[in-house]
Amino acid sequence: MMLMATLINPGIPSSPPPGFSIPTITPNSKFVKVPALRCLRKNGEINGLSKTPSPMDPGDQDDGEMSLEQSSNVELEIKNNEIWRLFKEAQQNILYLNKQRLKAVEELNEAKREKELLVDKIEQLEKENRRAGGRDNLALCWEFLLRIDSMVLAGIVSTSEASDLRRMVMDSKVSVADLFSDMLQKRDAELLAELRHFSEGSKKKGFHIIHICTEMEPVVSIGPLAPYITGLSRALQRKGHLVEVILPKYASLDLDEVQGLREIEAESYSYFNGQLHGNRIWTGVVYGIGVTFIQPLYFSSFFSRDTIYDYPDDFERFTYFSRASLDYIAKTGKQPDVLHLHNWETAIVGPLFWDIFAKQGLGNTRILLTCHGFDSQCLEEPEKLALCGLDPARLHRPDRFQDTANTHLVNILKGGIIYSNKVIVISSMHSKGRIIRSMSHGLEPTLALHKEKLLVAPCGFDNSTWDPATDKFLPVNYSTENMRGKDACKVALQMQAGLPEHASSILVGCIISEVSDFDLKNLKAVVWNATKGGAQFVFMGNVAVPTIARALKSFQEELEDLNVKFFYRYDEALSHLMFAGSDIILCQSFDDPLLQVPLKALKYGAAPVSETFGDKNLRYSADHDHEITRFSHFMRSTFGSMSLSQALDEIKNNPSAWKAKIMDAMTKDFSWDAECYDIHVSAYTAIKSL
Repeated sequence: MMLMATLINPGIPSSPPPGFSIPTITPNSKFVKVPALRCLRKNGEINGLSKTPSPMDPGDQDDGEMSLEQSSNVELEIKNNEIWRLFKEAQQNILYLNKQRLKAVEELNEAKREKELLVDKIEQLEKENRRAGGRDNLALCWEFLLRIDSMVLAGIVSTSEASDLRRMVMDSKVSVADLFSDMLQKRDAELLAELRHFSEGSKKKGFHIIHICTEMEPVVSIGPLAPYITGLSRALQRKGHLVEVILPKYASLDLDEVQGLREIEAESYSYFNGQLHGNRIWTGVVYGIGVTFIQPLYFSSFFSRDTIYDYPDDFERFTYFSRASLDYIAKTGKQPDVLHLHNWETAIVGPLFWDIFAKQGLGNTRILLTCHGFDSQCLEEPEKLALCGLDPARLHRPDRFQDTANTHLVNILKGGIIYSNKVIVISSMHSKGRIIRSMSHGLEPTLALHKEKLLVAPCGFDNSTWDPATDKFLPVNYSTENMRGKDACKVALQMQAGLPEHASSILVGCIISEVSDFDLKNLKAVVWNATKGGAQFVFMGNVAVPTIARALKSFQEELEDLNVKFFYRYDEALSHLMFAGSDIILCQSFDDPLLQVPLKALKYGAAPVSETFGDKNLRYSADHDHEITRFSHFMRSTFGSMSLSQALDEIKNNPSAWKAKIMDAMTKDFSWDAECYDIHVSAYTAIKSL
């Protein structure tokens, strides 16, 4: 009975028996067929079959039983071996599958990481392409021009031939870019041979203007000069003029915005304080504009500082740069039509040019000076003029550099005005007469004497970036032909600001760039009265300017109104949405050359209104001097004398007339390509005929 139980239910040990070994499993291993297990029953049947009696004797029967038992034990051992082999193989298969699973998960994660890196790279490339406008024909053209400069410095080509080649490149920029784009990697001699072959039949067109300045957006941007340089230069080049810019190579430059930055491998020297000093010359392209950076070697500390302005040696720093710029222009053989100077920092180029460089092959060049205001003029001891090679005794006179009030000093900006062929004052709202009478900061006698060469030009804005019809920051684009998108932008702005979402609500936006004219008490009263009438407000400041942040936070604490929302950090995308979603934009000044808020407001169908900021000049009374800009004339006849409460009343009581006024404003072009461009080209034309 025990034997039967053992045969029917064989036990499987928890571990292999002594001497038991598991065979090695290989991919080619074959399964062993296990013999069928048979059960011995009492009646002598095996597996239910009758067994025929044997004629053997009884002893043989005992031997048969023993033989059967031994056979069963062998079969059991084979069975156990096979079970252990299968168990071990299953374990190995599980481990293998788990390893493969982990490997697949790792590969999946790696693929995910690669995808994220690829997406980031694509976004970065798209950003760079949007920022730089791609490597278009104009950028390629400037790479050719800068290579020509390096050839001159290396003595490979003469200055007169270089001048002809530059003009040829600009006059045939499309053909040159298409034909020779692959030649930029060639040696100078090969490139020069190709350009000479192509140069036959070239003719002069447009003006060649060189800006000598201290800022340019987005490479170095401190004040209104930076967007002006870039905006005007791009407008000029779009209409066929050749424009280049010379800048100091500050340590704080944003060189990521410069295409093809390279150092010219040639010696460059400039005069300063009785000696010649070496400079490193770098060239590149910014927004399709050729840019040259001058880096002093001996006076390396001049432009390796944390900030750009307001150092005790600013006169020495920018006088060195001005002289080095002229030395570079003369050595490269450039013969520009106009040297365009900016503010006092490069105004000294004027007297340097006429006293020294006009006789060095630049006799056909003329000087134009732009002033963004007269509050900064730079007064210095007369002897310092000698640092750059000027004669102090000859220039320290009332009709030259001598300051009107401080006669023992020289006035650098005054000298620049006197030695320039034309002077352009950047002012969007003020007339020439008012600027001379009320905004000259002691220069009234000089400006009055040179009134005929004084022009007033408005600032502009970049209408390729700021246009509601194509603005990529807006949820829905719109234009005067279809204004439905403006309502969608208003709702989007309300959602982002957490305001009640009603397209019918009047929404007022305000971007704070300066806090000096911020009249908190007056503003609070105006906003409080407007919100009681259902108006909504969105304010945006700049947390990087502590005074603005503190003023806005104090303002918010005093108001505590659900219809007023504050954003303390300036955000580019939000600023676009504010112009698009607002019905009215509160302006600190209509003269806004830094952010150009009034100009952008008009383009986006938001009325620019001045109400609560302490600028006494915001109410423009009739001026008998009719020399005002077209922008000033338009603003005076529309929104210039309108208060916020008057604007709110007109929107509510006469919506059709208000809509017509807004749509008419949207059709006006106050970009860099319009009035600002026209006035500058008229100035260039006038001085070239002198």
